[in-house]
Amino acid sequence: MGNCLKSPTSDDISLLHESQSDRASYGDGTDPDQEPPPPYQEQIHVPIYHPTPSQARLATQLTEEEQVRIAQRIGLIQHLPKGVYDPGRDGSEKKIRECVICMMDFVYGDPIRFLPCMHIYHMDCIDDWLMRSFTCPSCMEPVFSTAVELWQPDPAAWAGIGGPCPPTESAVLALG
Repeated sequence: MGNCLKSPTSDDISLLHESQSDRASYGDGTDPDQEPPPPYQEQIHVPIYHPTPSQARLATQLTEEEQVRIAQRIGLIQHLPKGVYDPGRDGSEKKIRECVICMMDFVYGDPIRFLPCMHIYHMDCIDDWLMRSFTCPSCMEPVFSTAVELWQPDPAAWAGIGGPCPPTESAVLALG
């Protein structure tokens, strides 16, 4: 059913007059001095990355070497175990109830990520943190100490003929 309440300004005529007065106050485009509104421009989202913890740059401003390092970080982060927060049946369990990065309580079903030191965080929070620093925000333990050494090896160690081969991706994944 329609609107049962009558209002003095809800009839079609008053709405038409309001519409015309609005157009007159904003201009109907016939005024030669009035410029048309700027065309709609879609905003292109360019991600911001942190090549070092103190620097923030747009993805388009990164060197190729920095892009490779960031891609490696993303790959390492994606191999950390993840899960869904479940506080358990008994709410009095001594479970972590708050993400120390965002200071928000965990809610049943929140996506979480586990670090090797067994601390847990919201997945988005820790992923963003690990893009800046490879340490746990709670205990400051290095998260990828062995894996980072394998991903960024010392080229001098492989300079000699017959030296050790560079680690394969499967070796890195087994350690991560």
